Amino acid sequence: MKQKISIIEDDSLIRNELKTLLQSHGYETSAPEDFSDVIGQIRAEQPHLILLDIKLPGTSGFSLCVQIRTFSEVPIIFVTSCSTDMDELSSIMLGGDAFITKPYNTAILLAKITSLLKRAYPVQQSEQMTCGGAVLHLESSSLDYSGQSVELTKNELKILYYLFKNAGKICSRGHMVEFLWDNQLYVDDNALSVNINRIREKLAGIGLKDFIKTKHRQGYTI
Repeated sequence: MKQKISIIEDDSLIRNELKTLLQSHGYETSAPEDFSDVIGQIRAEQPHLILLDIKLPGTSGFSLCVQIRTFSEVPIIFVTSCSTDMDELSSIMLGGDAFITKPYNTAILLAKITSLLKRAYPVQQSEQMTCGGAVLHLESSSLDYSGQSVELTKNELKILYYLFKNAGKICSRGHMVEFLWDNQLYVDDNALSVNINRIREKLAGIGLKDFIKTKHRQGYTI
């Protein structure tokens, strides 16, 4: 299941920019354009994380943060043009988890999102993922297919996790390398190719051939 991020931002250009950025990194997004009942929308959608501006029509991000904290511990990142020390202090005192000023650095924003999501929603060790008859076991770092099993290295597990998470989509090499680096696996573009080839050999050994497909100049898909 994709993690959902709610974007509470009244500037349509920034809102759409954030939607595109997050969706390209595998997140589901919601971005209300009507701010008359933001709290009701958050209650209904139950996002995994909220990007919250401070200055909003008819209300403020500070006020919304206080209201959200009465019923949810969802991670909140303030993304705002308000850049004083008092703004940042207020965001922390009222329950925000991070404070990023506009214009924001996309790499830093994505890193903050990744870090907060990991902290708030640790991967359950018993979690399994399935695709095309193959079962990926995160706890044992292995993959089962048709009654046979193969052991995976840490890098191989992370690569397959990313592919399973985005099954049916083309995963660009750049995004995969970025994901692995974010997870403290120091894999460059060449190392990714080596790992993909090793995974393919392992999967072929248990009868799972052509599971990972290469899309020319685009990336990989399963």
